[in-house]
Amino acid sequence: MSIEKMYAVIEAVLFTMGESVETAKLAAAIEQDVSTTVKLIHNLMDRYEAEDRGIKIIELGDSFQLCTKPETYEYLIKVAAQPKKQVLTDVLLETLSIIAYKQPITKQEIEGIRGVSCDHAVNKLVEYGLVDEVGRLDAPGRPILFGTTESFLRSFGVRNVDELPVISPDKVEDFRKEAESETEGAQKQEASDEKEAASGTEDDVINLGI
Repeated sequence: MSIEKMYAVIEAVLFTMGESVETAKLAAAIEQDVSTTVKLIHNLMDRYEAEDRGIKIIELGDSFQLCTKPETYEYLIKVAAQPKKQVLTDVLLETLSIIAYKQPITKQEIEGIRGVSCDHAVNKLVEYGLVDEVGRLDAPGRPILFGTTESFLRSFGVRNVDELPVISPDKVEDFRKEAESETEGAQKQEASDEKEAASGTEDDVINLGI
């Protein structure tokens, strides 16, 4: 099989699958070893970049995926349905950061860092496909372990979690302080709501002439 034929096969497989394909499977398709296959794919990636193509190949761990370039998005939505935008609040971003840097990690461990319940945040991240269950901790109750997904890698433009920027211990402490601040704010709001409700009840009693 010629090199150009190998390029064509790699493109065909990636295009047809639509999702990431393990390097070993691509190697089997072109009947080459993994090392040679990776070099061929990297050459193809460079070719796409040099020709300023509307598509590109991204590397995700031990897999590769064919996708469109981000800069073509505004043109794509003219002919395709615009996907629902996922909103990552500060709470979700903080929780996602903890999972990304500490994975695999349990909800209890996340709460130990943030200082507040993380059920809603973790469930939302799972719904968005950025986080998923990766196993269970060998401990009483066998709590679920969470880790990031390929969608996370795609969304943040990295091949693997090793490419994430180094986070300082001070940042983890900032997460804890912000979480404590959120809790205090929620408690104050709850107290204020209860006070208003009580005041409203007193007014009703007065209006009734009791």
